[in-house]
Amino acid sequence: MAPEPHAGRGRRTVTIHAEAGGHRAEDWLAEEAPVELRYNGRSFAVMMATPLDLEDFAWGFSLSEGRIGRAADIRAVDVQPRLEGFVVDIDAPSATVPEDGSDRLLPGRSGCGLCGSRQLEEVLQAPPMVPEGPVLDTAALQRASAELERFQPINATTGAMHAAAWASADGTILQVREDVGRHNALDKLLGALAREGADLRGGFVLVSSRASYEMVTKAARLGVGLLAAVSAPTALAVDLARGCGLTLVGFVRPGRQVVYSHPQRLGG
Repeated sequence: MAPEPHAGRGRRTVTIHAEAGGHRAEDWLAEEAPVELRYNGRSFAVMMATPLDLEDFAWGFSLSEGRIGRAADIRAVDVQPRLEGFVVDIDAPSATVPEDGSDRLLPGRSGCGLCGSRQLEEVLQAPPMVPEGPVLDTAALQRASAELERFQPINATTGAMHAAAWASADGTILQVREDVGRHNALDKLLGALAREGADLRGGFVLVSSRASYEMVTKAARLGVGLLAAVSAPTALAVDLARGCGLTLVGFVRPGRQVVYSHPQRLGG
């Protein structure tokens, strides 16, 4: 089902001040809302997210956070709007959730990657080794980077959205998801790919943000071999990428990119 033409954004009256004076206008703003994730009827986390592609978000979050081992573990996802936000009920009998008696774990901001994690050992778990994949030409990164903006309709009108894209080996963008949170955008993308059974060894992920260690972990858990970002990675992200075999690329700009780990996946 195609999203509504203006889904994910809302109009508000603003006052614009410029050298010629001030005037009233209507402005498009990105939406964010509390999204409660429940596993088998039990609350797990509340994330602030753009209320689009929430079924993809449920699959991606569940896989990238290690709550389930494979997409087939989810039997159904039910998204229900509430006055305060949205409830996403995930029917996954084998889901790994805390059993400490608490009704809800940590709330999450738009950029939170730690929701549901209470211990340092859980937060800093080393991601699994990613499988070997084809050698990609650096021209593919350049092509995808040049095309990414065209696939960000909500950001084009609001200027407040992150994007995560899946590109083929030649740099053709095949899937994009947007969200106010960079982790959310990545989870939505990973969920969409998992639901369609995409082969994640044959392409790469490009994000319109910096690359944090959480994003490296999320990508590695789903077997992504190359994660590229238009901005910088963090030092911990580089360390984790080197340890799990993931190729991490930052500062993907016209005619240039910086490879921080496993450069053997890039040629040209």
